[in-house]
Amino acid sequence: MVSGFVGLTALVTGGASGIGAAVVARLREEGARVAVFDINPEGVRADLALAVDISDDDAVRAGMLRVAEMFGGLDILVNNAGVGARGDISANDDAEWARVLDINVVGIARVTRSALPYLHASHFASVVNVASIAATAGLPQRALYSASKGAVLGLSRAMAADYVRLGIRINAVAPGTADTPWVGRLLSEADDPIVERSALESRQPHGRLVTAEEIADAVAYLAGPRASSTTGITLAVDGGMAELRLAAVQ
Repeated sequence: MVSGFVGLTALVTGGASGIGAAVVARLREEGARVAVFDINPEGVRADLALAVDISDDDAVRAGMLRVAEMFGGLDILVNNAGVGARGDISANDDAEWARVLDINVVGIARVTRSALPYLHASHFASVVNVASIAATAGLPQRALYSASKGAVLGLSRAMAADYVRLGIRINAVAPGTADTPWVGRLLSEADDPIVERSALESRQPHGRLVTAEEIADAVAYLAGPRASSTTGITLAVDGGMAELRLAAVQ
């Protein structure tokens, strides 16, 4: 099968591990040239890996210029970089609220606006933002994180409206609880990691954690030319958590 990504260049933020690394692998498998922005890109398997902190506008602009110079432009941007946060609204001070929102929300705007000149020049321009089930389902002890991911959904729709007539498609994916290093760290800190993992699995209707590869498949669909009439949507990859209400198992 001839891939729709052959000849296209993609940039994945936060591409060194977890969902980002799975997206990088998926796009490269389908023929894309892939660049990565990550604060620690050591060992990244990509065509170009740059140490870029997306909260630093100068670093973002310099990194974007490097990508464009190396590959002659940019067709696909996957805004995956982000940070987690735990607790209710009183658990984090103002500085932490500002830090998380700056990375998870403003970071998307910062990277995308830097990419716009190159996306404008592409015939296959696409942006995929990584949100979360936390944006639409009230999860305990995730106030700040949920607020940031809810903003990602609203931002994604507004961006899609702004750029659809310029030929740039913008969509989002909303993963359920995924089997990633961040979730692994949370489990390792629990009093009983086995019980905590079971609880996370059971709250998703299909009874398990979502894999990073499943999320990467959704990103690849939205990013690629096969989805050329798809823009402004959020694709849930959550085992039914957002929409299904199953009866309790007797």
